[in-house]
Amino acid sequence: MKRIIALALLSLFSVSMLSACNTMAGAGKDVQKAGEKIEDKAQDCKDGKC
Repeated sequence: MKRIIALALLSLFSVSMLSACNTMAGAGKDVQKAGEKIEDKAQDCKDGKC
C-alpha cells in the first residue's frame, strides 16, 4: 500500500513539475517578445521616427 501511495505522489509531483516547466517556457517567450518590441521602438526613436 505504501508503494502505491508513493508512486501516486511521485506521479502527481512529476506532472506538476512538467506543467510548471511549460508555463515558465511560455512566460519566457512572452517576455522575449516584449523585449523585442521595446528594442524596435527604441531603435525607431533613435532614428528620429518617434
